[in-house]
Amino acid sequence: MKKNPFSIQPNVEHLLEWHGAKINAPKPDDFSIAAADEKEHFIEMRESTSSWQEAWRRLRGNYVAMAAFAVLVVVMLFAFFGPVIVPYSYEQEVRGSANLHPMQYSELELERIASGEKVFPHVFGTDMAGRDLMSRVMYGTRISLIVGIFASLIVLVIGTLYGAVSGFFGGTVDFVMMRIVEVIYALPEMLLVLLISAVLKEPLKNWINNSSNPLVHSLTGVGHGIISIFIVFGLLFWVGMSRIIRGQVLMLKQQEFITASRALGASNARIIGKHLLPNCIGQIIVTTMMQIPSAIFLESFLSYLGMGVSAPTASLGSMASDALGGIYSYPSRLIIPSAFLCVLILSFNLFGDGLRDALDPRMKK
Repeated sequence: MKKNPFSIQPNVEHLLEWHGAKINAPKPDDFSIAAADEKEHFIEMRESTSSWQEAWRRLRGNYVAMAAFAVLVVVMLFAFFGPVIVPYSYEQEVRGSANLHPMQYSELELERIASGEKVFPHVFGTDMAGRDLMSRVMYGTRISLIVGIFASLIVLVIGTLYGAVSGFFGGTVDFVMMRIVEVIYALPEMLLVLLISAVLKEPLKNWINNSSNPLVHSLTGVGHGIISIFIVFGLLFWVGMSRIIRGQVLMLKQQEFITASRALGASNARIIGKHLLPNCIGQIIVTTMMQIPSAIFLESFLSYLGMGVSAPTASLGSMASDALGGIYSYPSRLIIPSAFLCVLILSFNLFGDGLRDALDPRMKK
């Protein structure tokens, strides 16, 4: 068939010619059976991995997040196991050792060293009452971590259940529950924290001091401000978690496996607990991790204002507040607790960002 000279299509017959110098004809050896070693290396099968293994691989590749995690581990070891090494307690007033600079000894301690006695140095110095600042920073960091973790657990429980129920039932139930969330969003959080702390101050003190329960009485050193933080987190800070979980549930409840569970007669509670929430675990972990810095900052802020932990219990915020009186003569008293607070919050934020990227399936490479 003669090709149209005005056509832009290639001459297929010319390209398919098997003779001449353009295309070599196939040889019989090209169709021989492959050897065993050729078959083995022709297709390399990768080991199957789960979604959690893939997330861990992506998290390990995020060097910033892993560095932040390493810093958090070091800070936790410092806060929880450091007091075992340091011989001073956070409330112990060392006689003659007031207002010492970092790594400075008092005259009495120098005399003890001269007599051959071993004296543990005041690495961060001491305050005006002679209390060792390093032991107080350790205890204050421990308070911040405990408050941050437990407050985030409150957010996790309330926000996850509320958002899952709202998204699963939908309709009028979802409308009413989301309007409640919007009303809570409109409340000024910090003002409400201060208000609740002021209102509950005396009732909480009387309840703690007059209670015969040893567990309740042990809260005397913590103070009413910390209990107020837990109450405020239970009242306010769960709304962000609930909206995230609601959005995930609205998307997941239309999937085929949920329809199959309904067809098999699964109850609503079983569908939420066994099918929906496990598929939201990535968002739950990331959101909970992001709540920890907020709780730490709130505790430090209240302690800075004198509404957090009760004296002489140490807190990073209260230590920064006490250091303002001698900021020019002893700047290390303000710099050290503030630096620990900044490192703690920054590390949680960076590690939370890394977890979000690792657990997001759209970030797969």
